[in-house]
Amino acid sequence: MYIFPVVVTFKTSNRANAKTKQKVIRNKNVDEVLDVNTKIPGIPEKAVITHIGLGENFIGKFGL
Repeated sequence: MYIFPVVVTFKTSNRANAKTKQKVIRNKNVDEVLDVNTKIPGIPEKAVITHIGLGENFIGKFGL
């Protein structure tokens, strides 16, 4: 089974001037990333996830 890279775009807080960052997760599938109980290194718990993409094409998109 092949696992596509999951691209998560998030803001570090819910403020309007918060930095938008992007994280590529290559060792988990989409269901594991969307699970509330899964802790992803590099993404803080208070982060606001704005977009989730599946595949290499989403790296660098979403207005970064």
